[in-house]
Amino acid sequence: MSAIAPARSRKLDRKPAERLYGRRRGHALRPRQQRLLAEALPRIAFRPEHAACPASAFAVPVRAVWLEVGFGGGEHAEAIVAANPEIGLIAAEVFENGIASLLSRLVPEGGEATAPLPPTLRLWPADARTLIAALPDASIGRLFLLFPDPWPKARHARRRFVHPATIGGLARVLAPDAEWRLASDDPTYQAWVEETLAGQAWFAVEHVAYARPEGWPPTRYEAKALREGRRPRYWTLRRRVEA
Repeated sequence: MSAIAPARSRKLDRKPAERLYGRRRGHALRPRQQRLLAEALPRIAFRPEHAACPASAFAVPVRAVWLEVGFGGGEHAEAIVAANPEIGLIAAEVFENGIASLLSRLVPEGGEATAPLPPTLRLWPADARTLIAALPDASIGRLFLLFPDPWPKARHARRRFVHPATIGGLARVLAPDAEWRLASDDPTYQAWVEETLAGQAWFAVEHVAYARPEGWPPTRYEAKALREGRRPRYWTLRRRVEA
């Protein structure tokens, strides 16, 4: 007798929401943060005209372009750029307080309009899906999605970034054999990821870990999860060459 396949969640068949993120701003921005967003951000922003050739956005030649979706406070993006000087990183985030937090560490006080910025880092302060839709096929060598908003309530499932309706777009822009690093501390999101991955053929699950793998820089969200007793799960996915 053949095994009976597990029932597929009806939520997986729903179209994703038009907007996946929540607030664009938390507490009121201080004057320094406002200057950073007004003066420093435009100088490091990834501009739409660079989407056709993302490597052209960087101030120095890069061997490959990587993408981080939802960089939060930016600690991971900083570490990736510092450890990989030959790689160009596009880091996407809509939360203004998080963007300002990263910029405050990159730019000294008073240098918002003039201080040098990392030549291999570009920020996308808008919905990452808009950028992904504009990028060429196979243009991204690695993808990071670390501790995204889990939207744990059932009625918010359509806001989750990992979704059957969007995973094909990620597969399109990732180069064959590219790596996708994915992490979550939320049990509902973890189960959602497992079910979504089981229903697609673009990505192979190379490794699943319950401790941060070597070479993965830490984030403040991981630290918070561990303090509060939640157990993160870390997926290493690989873009199938033949899919």
